[in-house]
Amino acid sequence: MAYRRIRIGFIALILLILFSLNSQSLLRLYYLLRLPFVWTSYSTESIITQQDDGFDLTFSAYGTNYTTLNEGISPLIPARIHHIHLGHAPPPKEWISARSDCLRHHDKWEPFLWTDDNAVDFVRAQYPHLYDMWKVYPYEVQRVDALRYMVLLKYGGAVLDYDLACKRALEPLRRFEFVAPAAHPAGFSIGMMLSAPDQAFVKDLVNNLPVYDQVWPFLPYVTVMFSTGCHYASTIMTLQSNRKNVRILSGPPEHPKMHMLNGLVDTPLFHHLGSSSWHGRDVRFIAVFKNLDQRALFVGVLVALGRVIICGLLCCAKRRISWVEDEEHQSLSFAVEERKRA
Repeated sequence: MAYRRIRIGFIALILLILFSLNSQSLLRLYYLLRLPFVWTSYSTESIITQQDDGFDLTFSAYGTNYTTLNEGISPLIPARIHHIHLGHAPPPKEWISARSDCLRHHDKWEPFLWTDDNAVDFVRAQYPHLYDMWKVYPYEVQRVDALRYMVLLKYGGAVLDYDLACKRALEPLRRFEFVAPAAHPAGFSIGMMLSAPDQAFVKDLVNNLPVYDQVWPFLPYVTVMFSTGCHYASTIMTLQSNRKNVRILSGPPEHPKMHMLNGLVDTPLFHHLGSSSWHGRDVRFIAVFKNLDQRALFVGVLVALGRVIICGLLCCAKRRISWVEDEEHQSLSFAVEERKRA
């Protein structure tokens, strides 16, 4: 009986330790899964509007020679433009042409092209505590996404997906401290981000990379989106105590999707080629999920996790019943043997 109590106490202690180790993971999962349901209320004060900001969301009021300084507005975002291409395969010709369009519209901006040649040295020198994690990300796109936040935190400016062909300059957006386009159905896109150097929200994006670094087996899309992608960045935004300096570029009430970069689209700022900059063997798997409604997707994940937990509890209960029956059988057999001896 004493041995049995010791064994039960030991199992309970192990379960308690495991729960304490995973409680933060469960909390992070809760923050991630709730995003589609809380985004509207959490982002209200961040949406750029004509009424509150005096900003023309169509950009038609801003001519070719428009500058924030000429309008008496001190720019918060430096005139720098970043593109990232990691991996051994060269970028497609369409991407090179798209980048050329952006550089032509920003001929006075300082251009940066981040490749494996300079990105590795940059991360090792500027973020040595993140270097080992960054190098072993299972998917190339995670390294690209994390690098976006790192270069913005260090240098500021605009970081753009390679497959965005600029139709005009981003100069009017330099009045904000951080700005990114709204995504559908929730969150914002990291395909275009503009930020001041050392911006508080971007610093949180960098600092939380190790916290959210988790591989979800057999779910590459979820692994990427939850660890470095748009869903991760949008979740970190909902956790900010002050979101007023994190601005979301949406559209007027009659056209809220005006600046969304979903698929092959034209916006006032870009012609989006619709080609994904996601690399790796999982690209076809990711393509199956990328256009699904996020609410349905994450409710599905939640239901699946619930089923796993219920199955685990049922298995534990079944083992417990089996164990009790074995104990009773052994006790009965022992009692019978004792009677025979008597």
